Amino acid sequence: MKKIIQTSKAPAPIGPYNQAILSGNTLYTSGQIAINPATGEIQLGTIEEETTLVMENMKAVLEAANMTFENVVKASIFISDMANFSKINAVYGRYFNEETAPARETVEVANLPKYVHVEISMIAIK
Repeated sequence: MKKIIQTSKAPAPIGPYNQAILSGNTLYTSGQIAINPATGEIQLGTIEEETTLVMENMKAVLEAANMTFENVVKASIFISDMANFSKINAVYGRYFNEETAPARETVEVANLPKYVHVEISMIAIK
């Protein structure tokens, strides 16, 4: 059985999907991009600012499922330019303990929704 996870502290879905689905003890999140949850508007600045907003949105989704970044076992990062990898990685790394960080892949893609520069999704387990 699946449970829909939603919070007003993260951007509302802009299509036929939910912020996250909890199935048993496993949480599957949708990708988060740099949308300000209060306004629903894309908020682009530096790549560091964009990544921070993405991670804060993800934090809100995890919290809505009574989880933290410590529960994350897998992360997927999609970026529009691999030249930004180190800057994105530096921000991302602040949210995890390096010794217990999740498995991860980072993939450069041609375009992302709303032409943002980074999108991150995660899988977490209670």
